[in-house]
Amino acid sequence: MAEKKIMFNDAMEQLEEIVRQLEQGDVPLEQALTLYQKGMELSKVCHDKLQNAESQLVTMMKDGKEVPIDIEMGGNAK
Repeated sequence: MAEKKIMFNDAMEQLEEIVRQLEQGDVPLEQALTLYQKGMELSKVCHDKLQNAESQLVTMMKDGKEVPIDIEMGGNAK
């Protein structure tokens, strides 16, 4: 999918623009559906990139050892 090559910040900006347009409430139904679909695709791209970043963080090296990072505990290493 071509969307996977988009940078995270670019995807977020496009997603925010779609949300802004949909929140205005004056978008025709057909265009709203198209925007919604594009937004869902961008949301998946952002989610996948965040998961990849999380995986990289979990395996970061600390003091020469791999230390798992408990993301749900505020990112502090266990």
